Amino acid sequence: MLSILASDFIKIKRKLIWFLIFLGPFGVVALEAVNFGLRYDYLTKVHEKDLWAGLIGEAKYLAIPALMLGLTLIASMISNIEHQTNAWKQLLALPVSKLRVFTGKFVLTALLLFVSSTFLFLGIIVLGFFLKFGTDVPFLSLLKMAYFPYLAAMPFIALQIWLSITMKNQAIPLVIGIVGTILSLMSFRFPDWMPWKWPSLNNGWDDPLYSVIFGLVCGLAIYLIGLLDFARKDVK
Repeated sequence: MLSILASDFIKIKRKLIWFLIFLGPFGVVALEAVNFGLRYDYLTKVHEKDLWAGLIGEAKYLAIPALMLGLTLIASMISNIEHQTNAWKQLLALPVSKLRVFTGKFVLTALLLFVSSTFLFLGIIVLGFFLKFGTDVPFLSLLKMAYFPYLAAMPFIALQIWLSITMKNQAIPLVIGIVGTILSLMSFRFPDWMPWKWPSLNNGWDDPLYSVIFGLVCGLAIYLIGLLDFARKDVK
């Protein structure tokens, strides 16, 4: 697995993927900087009881669609490297199991999104200091904002990797991912069992951990289904 991951990292070395990893969290932080910059007096009055909590809450609603769209693009770009060069047959002809190839793509996507979530975590801290919200940073709330939606979005990471690997025409996975991003914006209207609601961390129990657990369990299930499908079919 380590050799497969190392090979995949080399393949994306000079790709726009790394730019996207940085662009997503930078865009969220930049938009929040503009938001607070233009409405500083109003927003600080609204959130005067806890300025950091206000910033984290404002950023969360921008971070979720950025995460959903980002995982769609990254999964497609990672899988499309082999599609563009017609290299799937050569790759699968190597003494490497399909299980490891599929898992390598999934793990690479998950790792890159973890890095992007880390950039968001650090960016919000920098923005909070810049806005003079004090040094009493609520690290636990920040960690939840940065990483809980990422964990709850595991079903979509698994789904997009599955679709992007098995379909040469990347328009289909991209459309599905974009529709999922739009649905995530309206997720407050959905019942708790719908996956598009999980990254928002809102549920009837008022506990974000439930959304994370649902996401991880469902993500594992979709990963296994995708793995079995990939193992039994020829990828061209």
